[in-house]
Amino acid sequence: MPGCLLLLLLLAGCPRQQAPATAPPPQATAPAVPRPAVVPQQPAAPTPKADNVQQQRVRQLIAQVEAAYAQGDADYRRGDLASAKTQFDHAVDMMLMSSIGIKSDPQLQDEFDKIVDQVNALEMEALKQGNGFVPNEELTPAEAASDVTFAVDPNLVAKARAELSTTKSDLPLMVNDYVASFINFFAYTQKGHNTLLHSFERSGRYRAMIQRILGEEGVPQDLIYLAVAESGFQPQAVNRRSRAGGIWQFMPYGNYGLVHNAYVDERFDPEKSTLAYARYMKFLYDQLGDWYLAMAAYDWGAGNVQRAVEKTGYADFWELYKRHNLPGETQNYVPEILAAIIIANHPHQYGFDDLTLDPPVLTDTVTVNYSIDLRLVSDLVGAPVDELEALNPSLLRMETPPDTSFDLRLPAGTATLFDDRIALIPEDKRNSWRYHIVAANDTLDSVAHEYHVSVSALASSNQLSEDESLAGIEALAVPVPPRAEPSARMRLYTARRGDTLVTIADRFGVSLAQLRRWNGIPSGIRVAAGRRLHVAEPVIRRTASSRRRQRTSKSGGKTSGARHGPAHKTTTQAQNTTTH
Repeated sequence: MPGCLLLLLLLAGCPRQQAPATAPPPQATAPAVPRPAVVPQQPAAPTPKADNVQQQRVRQLIAQVEAAYAQGDADYRRGDLASAKTQFDHAVDMMLMSSIGIKSDPQLQDEFDKIVDQVNALEMEALKQGNGFVPNEELTPAEAASDVTFAVDPNLVAKARAELSTTKSDLPLMVNDYVASFINFFAYTQKGHNTLLHSFERSGRYRAMIQRILGEEGVPQDLIYLAVAESGFQPQAVNRRSRAGGIWQFMPYGNYGLVHNAYVDERFDPEKSTLAYARYMKFLYDQLGDWYLAMAAYDWGAGNVQRAVEKTGYADFWELYKRHNLPGETQNYVPEILAAIIIANHPHQYGFDDLTLDPPVLTDTVTVNYSIDLRLVSDLVGAPVDELEALNPSLLRMETPPDTSFDLRLPAGTATLFDDRIALIPEDKRNSWRYHIVAANDTLDSVAHEYHVSVSALASSNQLSEDESLAGIEALAVPVPPRAEPSARMRLYTARRGDTLVTIADRFGVSLAQLRRWNGIPSGIRVAAGRRLHVAEPVIRRTASSRRRQRTSKSGGKTSGARHGPAHKTTTQAQNTTTH
C-alpha cells in the first residue's frame, strides 16, 4: 500500500488544483500546485527538523498498521478467514509500499518484524485446524453437480414444465429428465443450493454489463448463465491444469481478440472477455445453427460437435446425448445451464428466497497511452493500491503498458480528480514519480527524506528554491528515480531458511499481492526453504477458488476457433474492435 495512504484523511479539505500562472516548465519538471491567491498568508511557523516530521509519519503509519492488524485478528477469531487475510495483507502492504523505507527507521523495522511474526503465528495456528488462511474451497455449481445421479421425480418434472409457460427467455428452454435432475440438485440439496446461490449473488457485480453486451451482439440474454458452469462469475478464476482463465475460461492461447502480453491479460478483464465470449458464441451458433449445440461446442469444441453430428446424422443435442456421442462432462454441461436458467427465472419457487445480488461494480474509466504506476494512481485518487488492482484485473504488473492505450478503471467519481492532478506529473515520469499531498508540517527537506530523493531534485521538479516554504502549496511532484527494468526473462529467487513471502516482497520492493499472484500462492505468508519463486516478471494468475478439474473441453473447446478459418476470421475482427 503506498505511503501516501497515510495522508488520505487530509484529502477532503484540499481545494482543487489551480492552473499555474507561469509558462509551462520543461518536460522533466512540473510546477508545484500554487498557493491560492485568495487565502491570506499566515506567518510561517517554525520549521521542524526533518527527523521530527519523519518520526511523526512513522508513528501515523504504525497506528494504521496496528488498526488493520487488530481488525484482521478480530475477523480471524470469529472464523472469517477471508476478511482476516485481507486485513493482514493490508497491514503488511501499508509498510511494504510506503515511501518510508522499512530498513531506514528502527521503529518501523521493529513493527514490520512484529506484524510478520504475529501473522505467521496465526497462520501456523490456522494450519493445525485446516488450510491456514485459505478458506474451504467453494466449487463452481458445475463442479458441485459433476456427479449428479438422482432418480427423477415426476412431480418435479411436471412442476418445472408448468412453469415454462410463464418463463420469459430468449432461449428455447425445455425440461426433460436430465434437466430436472439438476434442478433437483440445485434446489433441494444443501451443497447444490449453496453453490448456485453464491454464483447468482456474484453475478450482480457484472449482470448489467454482460446483458448489455449480449444484447448488442445479438446473443440470447440467458446465456449469461454459462458463467455458472465456467467460473461461478469469478473474474480471476483459473483452471490450474488447463490454464483457462477469467469469467468465461478462455485458454491462454487462441485468437479471441484478447490481448495477452507481459503487461496485460484481457481474459481477466470482465468487459473485454465478455465481448469476446459473445462474439464467439455467435460464431458457434452461425456455424451449428442451434444454441444447445453452440453451448456444447463452447465446452467440447466446434470440430468435435460437428464430427458427432456427421457421425450420427442428428444435429440435435438431445439425440447426441441419448446416443452417447458426447463426453460425460458435455452431456451435463447443457442441462445444468438450463437448470440454472429456469431457477434464476423462478427463484422463490425453488427455495432461493435468500438471494440478494451483489451490488454492481461501478467505476470511472480514463484511457491512458503511457505507462503509469498504480502507486501514483493511488496518490492521485486516494484509493488503496489493492483496490486499483481489483478494478483492473487484467494488469499483470503494477503499471499500465507503455506506448499502448489502456482503459484504466478508477473508483467511481474519481476521474476528474485524476485528470486534475495527473497534469502535475510529466508524462514520461508517470511510471516512477509520485504525487505528495502537502501536510501542515511538511518541508522540502522532510518530503525529500521521506521519498529518498534530494532536496535539489524535489525543488527543481516543482520550480521552487531549496529553502522555500511549502505554506499554501497543496501538492508536490516527487521525482522518484525509475526502478531498474526487469530482465527479459523471469527472475527466480530461492527461498532461504527463515524467509516469508513478506520479507521476500520487502527485499524486492514489490507488494505481497504481486508476489502471491506471480507464484500462484492464494494466501498466507509461509514459504518453504528451497522453494524457487518468480519475481519481477508476471506469470499466469491463480486464485484459491479456481482449482477446477481438468476439462476435456479445454484441449478442444475454446481453442477450436484458432484452428478453423471462419473462427479465426471472426475473432480477428473482435480484436480490431476491442483492442487499442
